[in-house]
Amino acid sequence: MGLVLVVAPWSALWEGNVLLQASSWLRAVLLSPFTRGAVSGLGMLNILIALDEARQLLLGPRDPVA
Repeated sequence: MGLVLVVAPWSALWEGNVLLQASSWLRAVLLSPFTRGAVSGLGMLNILIALDEARQLLLGPRDPVA
């Protein structure tokens, strides 16, 4: 899911979205670089969390730092 959120806002799939035809203000918001970057950032966060969870499953939890 994270990879989709990183890539989709910058693809033609995002620009061809049905929601963009609903209203002009929604179109402006969804096509803004800020919104696209925010969605991509959430995707990156999702990927980092998934990698940390996979590491914990494979290696066990980290030792707390004293």
